[in-house]
Amino acid sequence: MRISAGAWGLVFASSLISTNAFTTPISHSISSKLSATIEREETVAAAAPASVQDVQNLAYRELQRHCKSIGLEAVGSTAVLRTRLLSHYGLLREKKFETIPDETSSEVEELCATEGITICDEAEFKSLLSQVVSKASIGHWKTATRKLKQLDKRKAADTSVPSQAYEAVLEACAIDRLNGARASEPARKILEDMSDRGYSIPADLANSCVKNSLGDGPGATHDDCGGIDVALAMVAAIEASPGGEKLLTDETYGKVATALAKDGAVDDAIATLRTMVVEKYFSPSLSVFADVAKAASMSTTKDDAAQGEDVLQVLTYIKASGYELDSIAAIEPGRDILASGVIAAEKMDNLALGLRLLTAAAKAEGCAPDSGDALVATSSSAAQRACVLIHKRAIGKACQDSNWKLAVKLLELMPKRGLMPATSVWRNVLQCCCKNEKSKKATAILLDWIALAEEGKADKPPVSVFNTVVNTCEICGEEELTVKVLEVMKKTLDTEGNMVTFNIALKRLAKLGNVLGCEGILIGMLNEGLEPNVVSYTTTIGACAKEGMKNPSLASMWLQRMRSRKVQPNFHTYNTALAACLDGKMESTFIASKIAEEMLADAEKEIACGIQGSARFKSTIPDSYTKVLARQLMKQLRENWRSGDIDMALAKTTTRVPLLKLVDFDKKVIAASEELKNIQCDVEDEESEDEIKENEEKDLEFDFLKEIHKDVHRTAVV
Repeated sequence: MRISAGAWGLVFASSLISTNAFTTPISHSISSKLSATIEREETVAAAAPASVQDVQNLAYRELQRHCKSIGLEAVGSTAVLRTRLLSHYGLLREKKFETIPDETSSEVEELCATEGITICDEAEFKSLLSQVVSKASIGHWKTATRKLKQLDKRKAADTSVPSQAYEAVLEACAIDRLNGARASEPARKILEDMSDRGYSIPADLANSCVKNSLGDGPGATHDDCGGIDVALAMVAAIEASPGGEKLLTDETYGKVATALAKDGAVDDAIATLRTMVVEKYFSPSLSVFADVAKAASMSTTKDDAAQGEDVLQVLTYIKASGYELDSIAAIEPGRDILASGVIAAEKMDNLALGLRLLTAAAKAEGCAPDSGDALVATSSSAAQRACVLIHKRAIGKACQDSNWKLAVKLLELMPKRGLMPATSVWRNVLQCCCKNEKSKKATAILLDWIALAEEGKADKPPVSVFNTVVNTCEICGEEELTVKVLEVMKKTLDTEGNMVTFNIALKRLAKLGNVLGCEGILIGMLNEGLEPNVVSYTTTIGACAKEGMKNPSLASMWLQRMRSRKVQPNFHTYNTALAACLDGKMESTFIASKIAEEMLADAEKEIACGIQGSARFKSTIPDSYTKVLARQLMKQLRENWRSGDIDMALAKTTTRVPLLKLVDFDKKVIAASEELKNIQCDVEDEESEDEIKENEEKDLEFDFLKEIHKDVHRTAVV
């Protein structure tokens, strides 16, 4: 019975299996498509197919995943993979043969003798072959594929369809980019048939079919035709054909890798890159690497560490391909690669890698008028965020290590790279410079900050920042810079300053030993509604300790005054007051003994009750320098009784007792006090960020106060 051409076409059309694994509309988000893909993969791996149709509905990658999940080999064409699954689940249709009894076998053989009988009409075969070639030559790919299938069905057992017929139909399918990818499935089937029959596949047709089966739609489809699974099946068939390992070009593999990356199959894309670079010694274009690196850095199915490792692997293949990281930023794909590397470095908290990649971008030529690192940093919002965080963390670490040069360099690079430092970053760098007494550099940074603020690119520096810089200029003896910074502060903030500014003025007078001037400033502060703090009073007492101008009675009086204003002295204050008593006079020794009693009382109370707030600014526990001062005062007392100013026995039982207690302060208590200085005691209300910054500035001020006596021998350490 002859079957009509239309019927054969219907049969052939029904045998074509759609391999489009993505049916989600284009308007859906990428994340929803990835979630659907993952859910489908889990379902495939978990559920066994119930029918032949279930197996036929699986796309190429789904067939591979299912084979792997049940321990079968996942290499081969679509038909091979389907056959394995069908056989494994017992769904493969087997041919059934009827057993022939032995006694009738000779009769059957005689009746069924084929000698002289032709099963297939040779003329009909040639006619079909001619029709296949004819239809293919005029581009009728649908008719040609139907005729090719009829030809394959009607050939004799010892006859095969010539390779020219397959090539002719494949050429017809390949025209006009696989006829808009509609001929992707027939082309895939032809390639698999040619591979199974051992036919060589023309290189141009092989590459054209793979590349044109990939589109810009979901799953790399084009109007729901073709796609990644079809392309991968073609690649498998081509590579399995004679000489197929060398047929596909780097451009073809690159397009497959790009399609996999855009579909979210990062592992498969990286595996394709490895095949290209390691096994086939290709040098893929930078655009391919950029697509895979971007997909790896933005993956939503992996954690930050895994994303970083994937990007590092891509960078490794880039270097293995012969590219230099210092030059790839000259073109856009190279900058995209470096941007992906920076994003991955931030996620891995690998600051050195992120900065290294930006440095490599800066070395690239041909980016004028911009620099390569600026183009990389501003290439996307994700890259810009990663660059800002990397610089911020690197600056914070440099400041923590007191590496002011590195901190300044990184800060200067940020605006050049199109990154705007936050106020906290500016302050960290300024404080680092000030702690290292780099007044000129601190002033330059402050002026740069103000310039950016005037352009609207940064917030104005707060008063505390000006005070910190002024303090540094004072310590370094830069009088001109001090005046300049104060003038800039008044112009920028329209203010004369705050508490710290008054303290700076106090310190100037304290260096000169001008106690009356200090008193005038304190009165002025009260008139302005500013309550002097512990730094203000300690600085004023420091004026009483100026060498050659010591005034212990005034120092003691200021201790009483600050208590009357509810400002408690700390160990810095007591040390300064004790230093003011080292003038050799008996009256000064008496005052020192009284101050020592007060310090001991406060210290014992602190040990019994604890302190609230920072031990650095609240503690009255005697430190090592307190003991040095106490010994010097006892030596002064000894000189007093030797000169007849006081009876020795009386001095030992009265005046010397508090001083001796300071020297012999219980070692266990001292050990406990050292721990107190390293912790922050709990308070009812947590310190705000402003209070923390204020404490840091106080810390600087106390460090600066020791400079009052730096030019002479040490008389007070506060």
